[in-house]
Amino acid sequence: MISATRKWILLKLSSLLMVPFMIWFLVNFVTLYDKGYHEVVEFFTNQFNSIIFCVFIVVTFFYSALSISEIFEDYISDEKTRKFANLMVFLSSLIIPTITIFTVYKL
Repeated sequence: MISATRKWILLKLSSLLMVPFMIWFLVNFVTLYDKGYHEVVEFFTNQFNSIIFCVFIVVTFFYSALSISEIFEDYISDEKTRKFANLMVFLSSLIIPTITIFTVYKL
């Protein structure tokens, strides 16, 4: 399979996968918006909520990294700059969700 086709399919699958997680997140965000610190911590210490939130973060960053990579391919003509930018996006899409997951599980 061509690399561009694989990226396109992964982009579409991750966007479809992100929809139910986004709905879950928005519904819970609305309920947590006016709550205090202890209620928010209680929400994230619930095993189900923390797992769903972590999967949501991973899927979202995966989708974002693929999308930004496509933008780089379209608008950055210098190969070295494009590779460096893609590397930075890849590293940030690994580091930020990892820090988020550790933070959620430390609560």
